[in-house]
Amino acid sequence: MNEGRLPPEMSSLDVVLPGLAGDRALVTGGSRGIGRATALLLARCGASVGIAYRSARQAAEETLRDIEAVHGRFRVDASRETGDLMSWAEAGDLSSEEDVASLFRRVDDEFGGLDVFVGNAGVWNEEAIPVDQLPLEVWRAMLGDNLTSLYLSTREAAARMTKGARIVLLSSTAGQRGEPGHSHYAASKGAIISFCKSLAGELGPRGITVNCVAPGWVDTDMSAGVLRSKRLDDVLAEIPLRRVAEPEDVAGPVCFLASSLARHMTGAVLNVNGGSVL
Repeated sequence: MNEGRLPPEMSSLDVVLPGLAGDRALVTGGSRGIGRATALLLARCGASVGIAYRSARQAAEETLRDIEAVHGRFRVDASRETGDLMSWAEAGDLSSEEDVASLFRRVDDEFGGLDVFVGNAGVWNEEAIPVDQLPLEVWRAMLGDNLTSLYLSTREAAARMTKGARIVLLSSTAGQRGEPGHSHYAASKGAIISFCKSLAGELGPRGITVNCVAPGWVDTDMSAGVLRSKRLDDVLAEIPLRRVAEPEDVAGPVCFLASSLARHMTGAVLNVNGGSVL
């Protein structure tokens, strides 16, 4: 779909990979899209990776197989004292405190701690709804899926982290400039940026960094309805680079923030939007 898309053999991600050998990483929303691309890249960087997903079991299993294949290729010198590289997947609704508790019991059982947490789970609905027609239940559902879920999972992740650990949260350009007809989505993503900055100040004295990535349009299942329609030309017209991001375009900056290359960055928001928000 993207004229500017790099073929796999030419991907810039093949040039330099940050070292995450032996790190234990958890990616929420890890079965598809940005979460899947991030989980795979973390594995390529040497990390053990757990993924959390809501209901896309087949996609989660496929992602897990791909991670395990990566581990097989990159196993040399990428283990820690607790054992070899590993990967696993856990289903659940992260807006549910009970499901989040279950997820982190799995983290404890499999990893015994956490070095990298990527808070990526979230939703966006294509239908535009003016605020005076926005039902309260739709507002609450969006904040539950995008914000409450992030609070609950980040809270548990931080409790298991020590000096040198990294938290990376996924926001959106909508959280920076708003999105007419999607005020509930924009509000949830803007809150994530404030949440990130608050946690950066709170967790910094413990040696834990907290940063945020704000993608623009990304070619995923969630945005396919728009990007496969006549609206694509309007989308591209707002992007100076004139292409929509691939999930891998976002995974790279996420993994950079998850690495020691970004060890003196915290509270930062990295824009990955082709220049649509400057």
